[in-house]
Amino acid sequence: MSVTFEEIKNNKAIQTYITRADESLSALGYTEHSFPHVMRVCETAVYIMRTLSYDEHEIELVKIAGYMHDIGNLVNRVDHSQSGAVMAFRILDKLGMEADDIAKIVSTIGNHDEGTGVPINAMAAALILADKSDVRRSRVRNTDISAFDIHDRVNYSVRSSKLIIDDERKNIVLTLEIDPNFSSVMDYFEIFLNRMILCRKAAEKLGLRFKLVINGQQLI
Repeated sequence: MSVTFEEIKNNKAIQTYITRADESLSALGYTEHSFPHVMRVCETAVYIMRTLSYDEHEIELVKIAGYMHDIGNLVNRVDHSQSGAVMAFRILDKLGMEADDIAKIVSTIGNHDEGTGVPINAMAAALILADKSDVRRSRVRNTDISAFDIHDRVNYSVRSSKLIIDDERKNIVLTLEIDPNFSSVMDYFEIFLNRMILCRKAAEKLGLRFKLVINGQQLI
């Protein structure tokens, strides 16, 4: 049985898991991981795979994986990609999705985080790049600038963020404009270096080179 992204997006149980997972992260002081984040991840993953001419069925699957990728935070932030993969398996199996499609989505979700994730296939690589490139001011929950931690400062400092595959389909470039009044480039690398290394590996899986440009300077 084929299960569509629209069915997943409109599933009340999945919506509840996303909401509650984000509430758990809010209690821990993390940035926003709710519907704005998951939808942005969906859109970026679709852009990557469509630009690289992957088939529409895989694009639909990566969209579902993007929407569900952070539900494991409901269990615990630690190993949330694995928890989320197990949760996704149960949900999708119950909905009657075909085993091969479930396998692709579960392995994609289970490999999206920099702790243990590996870009094992194109879907996993696209999800990694989409997830790790979502850095923006609107993800910061803390309204007291004087109480910002380094994650708040870095996200709040980002005026704009774009992930673009060049016309030759050789490079995928994350371009950030950072306000130095809130965060330095070194702050960004202090908390995101492992993510950028994973992005480089993900880009290589897709036959691309990953580049990071901050305030007009190429750093990777």
